[in-house]
Amino acid sequence: MEAPNKELGPCDGAWLIRLARHAIATELGQPPANTDAAALEAALEAPVFQAFRATFVTLTMDGQLRGCIGSLVARESLKANVRANALHAALRDPRFPPLQAGELPRVAIHVSVLTPPRPLVCKAGADLLARLTPGRDGVVIRHAGASATFLPQVWEQLRHPADFMSHLCLKAGLASDAWQKLPLAVETYRVQSFDEKLPSLDPAG
Repeated sequence: MEAPNKELGPCDGAWLIRLARHAIATELGQPPANTDAAALEAALEAPVFQAFRATFVTLTMDGQLRGCIGSLVARESLKANVRANALHAALRDPRFPPLQAGELPRVAIHVSVLTPPRPLVCKAGADLLARLTPGRDGVVIRHAGASATFLPQVWEQLRHPADFMSHLCLKAGLASDAWQKLPLAVETYRVQSFDEKLPSLDPAG
């Protein structure tokens, strides 16, 4: 079996993007005309796609979030996890109505493949911030049944560790300063991110 931290190549990422789009389009009754389903399934039989990996699938439309669902723990193959999370992001993200077929051409798909989360041993406050690596660490926090995670991509909007942790605490339903006061359980992980490039919808190119 492939190692859980094995780096994926650009071609591997392209197949995962194609898998996610094909799964969503097929579920919406619009399988992509330019996708050879048999060739896709054959490519996804490669060992790298059979390894157990955790993923997140993020959908954006016109540059805005349209859905994001993922897994922190690898419980199925990379192939199966991307397919499941793509469908969940499109149809079952409780923050958004289910994606409609007419929206699909405007949706860009982003697949993040995670390394296994590792505990971050630290004290609340400045010690926690000092142990984070902005731009690279995905972070999971847990406290008294509450939990939340931010992918490393969130650092693009929240560049300062204190802001990052404050918003993550709010996402978990905790006070924004919980990272300074509470004994949070903290884990970090890294991702390989693959982004879909949509063709221009502008007639002028």
